[in-house]
Amino acid sequence: MIEMRLEGIHLEIPQNAPVLMLREQGGVKRLMPIYIGAPEASSIHYALEGLRPDRPLTHDLLINVVEALDAQPVKLVITKIEENTYFADLHVLQLGKVVKISCRPSDGVAIAVRACIPIYVEDDLLDQVGRVVVEDAPENAEEIIDNFRDFIDSIKPEDFQS
Repeated sequence: MIEMRLEGIHLEIPQNAPVLMLREQGGVKRLMPIYIGAPEASSIHYALEGLRPDRPLTHDLLINVVEALDAQPVKLVITKIEENTYFADLHVLQLGKVVKISCRPSDGVAIAVRACIPIYVEDDLLDQVGRVVVEDAPENAEEIIDNFRDFIDSIKPEDFQS
């Protein structure tokens, strides 16, 4: 397994599609982009900014449930990709035993940020999808950040209803 760092969430233009960006901690610092949904992007953004809603969001609730069951999240492992869908396991320690819970990487990252746990990716998967990026920052970085902030600001509670 290779430890990754959450670089942030970028907004792919012109589709306005949120992309979760993970970077390899060692080696050549490969980048691993994963397209995610708007609600998950918003949840991760809130956690990264240290924003605490008055009532728990879904990812906060899950951590509360895990802790109420005398357990704690210990790490997230992104395991594979099948037909352009990524899979991950949230590892939870309960009574001395590690339990793996299947999850979407976006949900797992939202939990990892809140619980301050490490994020890993399987070696073979990073070899398959990792990108070597030479540039330091895009010339239009401020525009990308502004567009993402506009996107986050435009999200309404109705967007989260099924």
